[in-house]
Amino acid sequence: MSISPDLAQVKNRKADDFKSPDFYRLDDLLTEEHKLVRNSVRDFVKKEISPFIEEWSQINYFPQAIVPKFGELGAFGPTIPIEYGGGGMDYISYGLIMQEIERGDSGMRSTASVQGSLVMYPIYKYGSEEQRKKYLPKLASGEWLGCFGLTEPDFGSNPSGMVSNFKDMGDHFLLNGAKMWISNSPYAQIAVVWAKNEKGRIHGLIVERGMEGFTTPETHGKWSLRASCTGELVFDNVKVPKENLLPGKSGLGAPMMCLDSARYGIAWGAIGAAMDCYESARKYAIERIQFGKPIASFQLIQKKLAEMLTEITKAQLLNLRLGQLMNEGKAESVHISLAKRNNVDIALKVAREARQIHGAMGITGEYPIMRHMMNLESVVTYEGTHDIHLLILGKETTGIAAFE
Repeated sequence: MSISPDLAQVKNRKADDFKSPDFYRLDDLLTEEHKLVRNSVRDFVKKEISPFIEEWSQINYFPQAIVPKFGELGAFGPTIPIEYGGGGMDYISYGLIMQEIERGDSGMRSTASVQGSLVMYPIYKYGSEEQRKKYLPKLASGEWLGCFGLTEPDFGSNPSGMVSNFKDMGDHFLLNGAKMWISNSPYAQIAVVWAKNEKGRIHGLIVERGMEGFTTPETHGKWSLRASCTGELVFDNVKVPKENLLPGKSGLGAPMMCLDSARYGIAWGAIGAAMDCYESARKYAIERIQFGKPIASFQLIQKKLAEMLTEITKAQLLNLRLGQLMNEGKAESVHISLAKRNNVDIALKVAREARQIHGAMGITGEYPIMRHMMNLESVVTYEGTHDIHLLILGKETTGIAAFE
């Protein structure tokens, strides 16, 4: 399918539209490398995503051609060592990459986030050297797309209850079960799948497209993340070679550590969506004339914009400190839960306020607001729901688990 950049409903967005709100001059705290990475991704989004994203979303189209372009950009596995095709960058660089991609679209960020945090990360962290050399360079370059299989039809917030299982058949494993709500699955060449062995212990397995009995039905009818591909993973007596077992770690803690990495990226990405909504609302309010003057002159509009800027600035500070903790190896799961929960929540609120400022125009594809809002309705649920992260924090503050 050819997607034309000359969309009637999408205006060419000026460079100023992509200028980050940086009220507390956080750029002064970034290194030159951080700013170079951020600006490179911002330029990429302006060229490769923003001119097309409204049409992609309207027609529910996943642009497969974006995958190798992300690879060339370095958006896949930016913290993975260079020797395996990664970027060898720090976690603040990774966060800035996710922020800028999600300014373009949450679905596009999901594509990159899943590839790096949920596919490349476990192969690097828990895989054998042979697995790292076989899979990571192809994933980093975008030659291959990967997905992560944890959620099941009956087990979302309770992944320990999974029923997907594998048996030792001597010279191979026999895998059965199903996963759903899996980003990238319809087009993925490999899946990192979590299943129980005969003793009930959770392990990671690398399942490759083409293995007999392995199918990836696409999920249709989504109102959210429409430029992202979502599907299922179905395993019907799939023979998985024993060398495809991730040997480095087992138990539920293994996939949970992967989710921590992904949630960290989401915390940054959500603020990218909030920035885009804020900038669009600010510009619109200055240009839109009612009662003979810009609506930006009205007290209620100024209140909305001031509150948006305040919440975005607080979240930026939160992200920067969390990134420092990640770099120092001091970040804990609860730190990431707080940031993911807070930042997606404020991004949703910013999007909703921005929609009101845009009035009726806010529901059209001429502006990014409604698309961001619908996308964020998925982001607030996946990688741990808003309420589950609240209970994680509740356990941390009281020492009492409310959901186990």
